[in-house]
Formats: sequence, C-alpha cells, structure tokens
Amino acid sequence: MEVSLDSKALLNAAVGASDRAYAPYSKFKVGAAVLAKSGKIYTGCNVENASYGLTVCAERVAVFKAISEGDKELEALALSAEGGAYPCGACRQVLQEFNPNLRIFLGDSEGQLVAESSLKDLLPKPFGPECLENK
Repeated sequence: MEVSLDSKALLNAAVGASDRAYAPYSKFKVGAAVLAKSGKIYTGCNVENASYGLTVCAERVAVFKAISEGDKELEALALSAEGGAYPCGACRQVLQEFNPNLRIFLGDSEGQLVAESSLKDLLPKPFGPECLENK
C-alpha cells in the first residue's frame, strides 16, 4: 500500500498534540505525529513527571500509540516544538526499531517546517535486531 505523505498535515497534527503536552517543569511543549503505512496518523505529546527520569517524550508516546493499535510499519514522523527540535537519542533508538529509513519533519510551534531529515542521518550506526543475533 502506497501512503501519500502530506508533511504539512503531519506537522499540523504534531502542533495539535503539543497543545496537550504536560510540561509544568520545563515549559517546553513538544508534539509528535507518526504516519503509519496504513495511512493512519498517531499523535503524542511529552508528559513530564516530578521524578524527571520518568518523563516520556512526545515521539515515544506517538510510536507506542501506533504499536498498541497494531500499526508497526511507520513511514514518517513530524515533530513540533518552539524553535524546532530534533528527537533525543532514546527516541531515535525507538524509532529505528520500526523504520531505519523513517522520514523526519521538524517544525516549530506554529507548524512551519524548520528542517527535514531521515533517521539514517540522525542515527547512522544504530543498535538493531541484527546486533542480537548469535554469530
């Protein structure tokens, strides 16, 4: 199934998700939207916690929603944050699990495209399933 990629629609979904972010400590609201191969868009926002290590990034929330709904093939990710932001290392690793060639659109809090990249460029030497195979 060929999925039509509308980066503007994906960015707008990420902006909408950022409005729901729970960021009382950092005040840095982030929204993410992942496009599954099925054509469905899943959104997520960052959820902070007073015990900072338990905070979850918007990207992982969106990916986990997709996976929990049965969509394991991801095509693209849009991220919305003030000034634009790249996924953190932990999020890059999670994204790699579901598509090492993922397209990534980075937008500001208004949904304007700031940068476009690929996961391969952001995570050039990933740890993947092949690393767990007995050799």
